[in-house]
Amino acid sequence: MKLQLEKFGKTLISRELGSEALKAFQPTLRELSKDEELEIDFSGVLTLSPSWADEFLSPLLDQLGDRLILLASDNLSVHATIKILCEVNKRSFNIKT
Repeated sequence: MKLQLEKFGKTLISRELGSEALKAFQPTLRELSKDEELEIDFSGVLTLSPSWADEFLSPLLDQLGDRLILLASDNLSVHATIKILCEVNKRSFNIKT
């Protein structure tokens, strides 16, 4: 399954909004089969803050592990945010190049 993060907005900021986005995505996430991957596509996202991503991506990483795939992005805020989350959580994301 591929998720276009842009459906949550072009500017993804704040813990509250990240948490709300995850709650809104939960029904769709339940449709994911046990062996299916979830690909996160950052196309169209202008800004991704560490707080939003921590509320949305970190729980998905906990839940899905290696089945969570982040698609490559040329967006510098995406790169910086993913780097921060990896350092803070001491875990790596599976990034598809």
